[in-house]
Formats: sequence, C-alpha cells, structure tokens
Amino acid sequence: MPTPHDAYVRVRGARENNLRDVRVDIPRDTLTVFTGVSGSGKSSLAFGTIYAEAQRRYFESVAPYARRLIHQVGAPKVGEITGLPPAVSLEQRRSAPGARSSVGTVTTLSNSLRMLFSRAGQYPPGAERLDSDSFSPNTAVGACPQCHGLGRIHRTTEELLVPDPGLSIRAGAIAAWPGAWQGKNLRDVLDALGYDIDRPWRELDPADREWILFTDEQPVVTVHPVRDASRIQRPYQGTYMSARRYVMHTFADSRSRTLRAKAERFLTSAPCPVCGGSRLRPEAMAVTFAGRNVAELAGLALTDLAEVLTAADGDDTARVLTGDLLARIGTVTELGLGYLSLDRTAPTLSSGELQRLRLATQLRSGLFGVVYVLDEPSAGLHPADTESLLAVLGRLKEAGNTVFVVEHQMDVVRQADWLVDVGPLAGEHGGRVLHSGPPAGLAEVTESATRRFLFDDAPAPVREVRTPSGWLRLRGVDRHNVRGVDAAFPLGVFTAVTGVSGSGKSTLVGQVLAGVLADRRAVDAPEEVVERPAPGCASAEGLAAVDRLVQVDQRPIGRTPRSNLATYTGLFDVVRKLFAATDMARARGYRAGRFSFNVTGGRCETCQGEGFVSVELLFLPSTYAPCPDCHGARYNPETLDVTLRGLNIAQVLDLTVESAAGFFADTPAAGRSLRTLLDVGLGYLRLGQPATELSGGEAQRIKLAAELQRARRGHTLYLLDEPTTGLHPADVEVLMRQLHGLVDQGSTVVVVEHDMAVVAGADWVIDLGPGGGDRGGRIVAAGPPPEVARVRGSRTAPYLRAALHLD
Repeated sequence: MPTPHDAYVRVRGARENNLRDVRVDIPRDTLTVFTGVSGSGKSSLAFGTIYAEAQRRYFESVAPYARRLIHQVGAPKVGEITGLPPAVSLEQRRSAPGARSSVGTVTTLSNSLRMLFSRAGQYPPGAERLDSDSFSPNTAVGACPQCHGLGRIHRTTEELLVPDPGLSIRAGAIAAWPGAWQGKNLRDVLDALGYDIDRPWRELDPADREWILFTDEQPVVTVHPVRDASRIQRPYQGTYMSARRYVMHTFADSRSRTLRAKAERFLTSAPCPVCGGSRLRPEAMAVTFAGRNVAELAGLALTDLAEVLTAADGDDTARVLTGDLLARIGTVTELGLGYLSLDRTAPTLSSGELQRLRLATQLRSGLFGVVYVLDEPSAGLHPADTESLLAVLGRLKEAGNTVFVVEHQMDVVRQADWLVDVGPLAGEHGGRVLHSGPPAGLAEVTESATRRFLFDDAPAPVREVRTPSGWLRLRGVDRHNVRGVDAAFPLGVFTAVTGVSGSGKSTLVGQVLAGVLADRRAVDAPEEVVERPAPGCASAEGLAAVDRLVQVDQRPIGRTPRSNLATYTGLFDVVRKLFAATDMARARGYRAGRFSFNVTGGRCETCQGEGFVSVELLFLPSTYAPCPDCHGARYNPETLDVTLRGLNIAQVLDLTVESAAGFFADTPAAGRSLRTLLDVGLGYLRLGQPATELSGGEAQRIKLAAELQRARRGHTLYLLDEPTTGLHPADVEVLMRQLHGLVDQGSTVVVVEHDMAVVAGADWVIDLGPGGGDRGGRIVAAGPPPEVARVRGSRTAPYLRAALHLD
C-alpha cells in the first residue's frame, strides 16, 4: 500500500496509445532508462503517461485564467499514478525555432551578456548608459532600423528577375513570376494597363521595365480574358504586383518550402550596409568589454568566450557578472557544445543540440525533487561526448532529482540504476513492460529485443569490403568551419562520415556535397561540369558518374494530421482507385476522389474529415472527442457503405502496414509500397497514422521506403544525415540491410553517423575533426574502418577500434 513517503512512482492501468494496461513501479532518485524497439510504447509510458499526468496535476494548482495561456497536453489514459513529483520535460522538438532564436536566447546566456555590457561595459566619453534591451537585436530599442535586427538584407536585380531579355513578357521573360493562372493573370493585367507584352524585353522602354519589375504600386484594372472556346471567361478586376514585390512577399510569408526556395533564387543576400551584419544600433556597438563589442563576443565559440571573460579585468560588478556567465558557459561546454557561439541561430542546430542546451539551462536552475524526462539526450552526440553527458545526468540525480531517459544508446543504458524495457515488438505487438529493475536483470528476459545488444559482446561478422567504382572529388572546400579541405568520396560503396559534434560533417556532406550534386547542371549535363566551380568548393570531379541525388533527412513528411503514411508513399491513390472500381461505387457514380477525406463529397462535413472535434473547456485543457456523426471514421455514411473485401475505406486506413500487406497481397501496385515499408521496419504503423504522430526516425524511413519503391534509373547517390537517430539497435540492423542492399544494386550511400556499429560495417570512413568549431573542419583520417581505427589524433578511432574488437 503506497504511503505519502513512498519511494516509488507507481503506474497502474496505463493505456496511452499501444500500452496494454501497463502496471509498473519505478524508484525515485535514480537514473532510469526506458528502452525498446521503435514504436514499442516506451515514449508513450515516459512522456505520454508519466510526464503528462505530472503536468496535469501541476495545472490544477495554477490560477484558472493562467491555464488558458499555457499549452496543455491533456489527461493521459491511466488508472492511477502515485508517488509522482513535479516533472520537467526535455523532448527532441522536431519543429524548427524562428530565425531570431539563437544559442544565446535558448540558454538565456545572451541576457547575462547584455547585462554585462549595460552595467560594466566601456562607454564612449559622454555617452548615455544603455539598458540591457539596447544590446538585443530582438527589441525595438536595440535592433538596427535598416535590417530590423536580422543582420542581412535581401535584394533583387533586373538581371536576376529577367535572365533572358530576348523573350517577351508573354513568352516568360520575367522568370520570377509564378506559373499557371497567377502568372497569366499578371501578364493580362499588364496588357490591360497598356504595356506591350509581345515585344522582346530588351526593346521595352527602360522606364517601363523599371516600373514593371520594381514598383510598389498595386493598381486594379478590369481584365477581359481572351475567349476560350471550351469555357466562358468573364471580365474580372485584376490587381498588379511587381516582380520584386511578389518575390519578397513569397520569400517572407509563404509556408511552402518549394515556393520559398524558388523565390530565393531571384534574391541576393548581403550584410546590412548600416550595421554590417551586427544587427544592432550604432549606440550599442560603441560599447565594449575586454576591448570587444557585444556582437564580437557573441560571435566567439563558447570556449573562446570563456577565455576572454576569464582574462578580463573589471570592478566588482564586472566580476559578479562574468562569474555568472562563466558558470553558465561551463555547463554548456560540459555537454560537448563549446564549439557553438551565442549568435548561432537555433534553426541551424540539430534537435539533439537543442535538447542539450535546454538541459544545460536546467542544470543551473538548482531544482531538486523533480522528475526530469529526457528524450534521447545522446542523439547527435559522438561517443567521445557521451561520458560528459552521463556526468551531467549524474549531477542532476545527485542534486536530489529523478531522471527518466528514453534512450537507445547502449553505453547510456549500461550506466542506468534502473531499466524499464518495453516491447517485445512495435505497435500492436508491443505495449508491455518486459522488465523493470536493475539492468543486469534483463539478461533473463529472453523475449526482449534489447537484451542481445546490452549483453552480447561478440564481434560482428566480417563483411568483405567493396572496391570503389570511381571517385567524386571536392577540392578547396570552404564553408563554415571547413577551410581549404580536399575530400574524396568513393562511388559504388557505403561511406560513413564521422567526427565530434561541430566538426563539419553536416557542412561537408549535407551542404557542400549535396549542393554540388543538386545543381541541375551537375545532374542534367555532367559532361559540362567536370573541374567546375561549385557551391562551397573550388572545383569538383567525377560528377559525370552520378545520375541522380537522393537526400533523405528527418524533417516531417507533413505538418498536419491530414498528411499520413499512405498519402506520402502514394499508397492512398492506389487504395482509392480500388474502392472506386468496386461494383457499388461504379453503380453510384463514385470516383476515386470520393474516398479522400481532404475534399468535400465523401468526407464527413461535421469534422471536415478530421475524425474528431475540439471541445473547448475554457480553463481546462481543450480536449478532442470523436466526431459525433462519423465517430472518428472521417467519412460520411454513404461513402462507408462501399466495401472492399468486407472493409470500408476507414477500416482499411486503420490497418497496420503488416496487416495491409496480407490484405493487398494480390494488388501489385499496393504490395510494392507495403513491402518496402516492411523492409525498413515500419510494419507496426497504421496506414492512416497522421504525420504529426511520427518520430523523426520514422519520417526518415518512410521517405527511404518511398524512394525504394521507385524504379532504379542510373547511378544514384544517397545522402543520409544520422539515419539511426531514434532507432533501437534492432531497427538499425533492419535499416542497414536496406542501405547495403542499395549499394549492392550499384548505388552509392553516404551517411553522417555516430553509431560505431554502423561505421564499423562501412566500406570507407571519412573522419573530421579533431574537435568542434574552429578546432575542427579538417579530415583527420580517411580509409577502410580498420585503418581509421588506428589513426592517432582521431577522437573516433578508440571507439571504432572497440566496435571492431581490434587490439
């Protein structure tokens, strides 16, 4: 019977997602790790149940009005939880923060630095003392008025907007304009305004060209469209928008990544001519500390900033403020992030880096008696930095806190005081607690997928190293911290790019190599681009051997619940056509569009195809209830009348990939998509599972599956950035089989990776470093894994040597 002083968090009847009435006891004041294959239910237990219940209880103590201002996750499906202290969640947020968010704002270090300049800075003679907000580019009193605190300005020119002046406006001279009807509308508006849209652009009056491209006016005119025999087109009121205005509006406001990327091609970006890129007003830039202004200190790597602050002289105020800054910086560098600078924007950080920055902030908070719930804190972390992470987690525990960690990294699991293993498999085959106790006890649980990787120390089977079919060489790579590097990537093999966080891996692979190959000339006309200048490097060789680039990242496959696994892979198109071909659908005149929940016709209009409705409870968290008309089916009754082999469209979307593979076994078009999803280990996902419920690792594997089902054409180079993030070692084995299969079929695979088991199985390794930031950016070693494992000075080598079981 639990008591008020019970030393355990006791969970009874947890039913969140796939959890099966879970009952588990977890001791407080411990480092507890939750393990299990992807989709087993470990996050549903740690975050969806324990943390969600702690947050719900906290909100009950908050003033009702204040509850409306805070995002609430809602009440979990659980019978009872006792012994639960307040909880802090540090999840891997998949959404990118805004461009004004930075390392300094995430850690609050920028607040301390601004206070240092305000109170202890060296002001010019006669200058008025500024408050701390004057040193922030995110405030009206501090931001440069020209660039509004962004540091860069975007401009366009006639040459960019009209690349071929020999064309007429009707023939598409203004390349920056949109296509389809919107572009035709702008041409028709210009015609109605009296401009000649059939003369070559270069023959138009310069004043007219200037107005067409750059005017801020938006005149409205009556447009009389040319009559089309197939349809009646009535006159309408059309509004003109100049090419510059359209490009700037699209770049700043469009939610479409594709449209923004197109608009960016017609813009040049340069440092603001007023502030020089510092983002601040001149008054703030005139104040110095230790001989540098605030922008210069914010641009230093944190390790370098600490050295400057340590050496600085000052009065008592300066010593107090620098002491606070140094203590805060110390927690960040301890987590292996000393290569970051305060002005590094948050969108350029990985989700693992963001989580560790928030963890550093929590270390300084001094809280105790709290449950910290962390989501894979080792994600994106080189093995050399894992020891520092474990030391930080240990300090949180020693301060009187309980630390719950969802983790796949076995080195972290081995250091746990308590282990909760969930499984045995994913989805409907998981959701049970297989073991709750000290890690050593898992050795007796034979059905655990984690057991083999935690205790089996046998070396991996030796695989014959492939011979490269050619080489892709980048010369003079110069981007971010990668300076003057020559890099060679073998073709026709599996290459792993390694190095500590911030060493330049993603810059070299994700930006420079991908940028070279993504250039359309490099793909469509390779014979013209050997020895050509390329983005971020002086020249590139061997591009002629690559016919196609496929870059697979962990960005979501969709941002709304209307996007799902079936729609992304194209499987939903096949399913809707099958339903439209049934006898009942043909008799009623239903086409394939009838079976989409995204358009009117077949969907339930009460919930507009969502399947649920939001119920506002004012001071309590908004709750979502099944739609009262379709009861969650998303379709109207007439559409649900149509069945395919006994199942309606809603029931088919509720099938798991594994079940659907059997259901569509005799449908080749559907079977191909389902087989590839099974091959990458996603058999537990439902066909209609919303994109918003998928992890980054799941999203990446769905993208890979969509690519695998396409017909092969030419030599393809696959680039993947940490594909094993969020994957259990058992899932990593499944993924690696697929990637090595691509190489066996003649493709090239390049992965940025920290998992030494993956690196040990590669044909070629490129190790960057030796450190991060300014201390990195060099190729420390390159060659087959056994050779790289013996290179002195490589921080990867000792861990690779252990993975290869070399002496």
